[in-house]
Parts: sequence; C-alpha cells; structure tokens
Amino acid sequence: MIKTTSENPVLRVAPAAPAEAAAHFRAALAFHADVSDVATALAAGGDPGFVVLDSRSTESWDQGHVPGAVHLPTALIPEQAAQLLDPSVPVVTYCWGPGCNGATRAALALAELGYQVKEMLGGFEYWAREGFPYETWQGPAGREADPLTAPVAGDCGC
Repeated sequence: MIKTTSENPVLRVAPAAPAEAAAHFRAALAFHADVSDVATALAAGGDPGFVVLDSRSTESWDQGHVPGAVHLPTALIPEQAAQLLDPSVPVVTYCWGPGCNGATRAALALAELGYQVKEMLGGFEYWAREGFPYETWQGPAGREADPLTAPVAGDCGC
C-alpha cells in the first residue's frame, strides 16, 4: 500500500519498497558508469575490460576527448561499429554532458547491434570538470578539477 501526503513534496509519493528500490538501482548500475569509475579503471593500466566510445562529431572530438577512446559518431555506428569494435568487449559511450542524450542514442544503436553497452554519466563535460586528462587535436590537455564536481583532496567516498 502506498501512502501519500500532500504536505511534503518529497514524500507526496512514498518511496518504493526496499526490494523494488534495490532492483531499480541495480538496473541503473547495469546501464550507467560514473566518470570517476571509468577514469580509475583506465588509469589502473592493462586491459580495463571495456572500450570507451566518443559518439560526437569530428569537430567535438578534436576539441577534446578521453584518451584511448574510439571515435565513432552515432550516425555512423550501424555502418562502422563492426570494423572498430569487438562484439565481445563491453562499450562505454559518452557525448558532451548531462544535457545531451547523444551517448544514450549511441548506446541504443550499439545495443541494437548486439553490443553490451553502458553510458558514461556526465559525458566529456564531467570528465574535464573532474580534472581527468584529455586529448585535443593539438595533443594532451587538462584542467584543474572543479571543486563543485570533484573532491579537491582524496576520494569522494561513494
């Protein structure tokens, strides 16, 4: 039974039962990867067990991209994915940032072709804002971590 209260906007619709909540959040983790987790896995060296795919235009790629990422604009996925990606290796897609659904569209296109896929939350925007190194058409680049999006010392603990 769902209880409601009109006085509290947070609890106007009651939270899900714990088992439902666990299933929902487990499913969310199956579809999404955090920028920090992707960076940690890539920085560990060796094979991370996945490939990162930048689904943006060539102009956007040149402006900045995750080191080692594969560049494959979403519109070209149906034609070129088989030449660039191993179907047995999971793919993590990204686009500009949380205001863009390009990574979602790329993930859908790849899933429809039979690839295992996750979307990197925050996209390139949060990769750069969290202070991770990136590459441009001119070579390696980076910026200081934004203290509003990344811990200034150590780990966020999540």
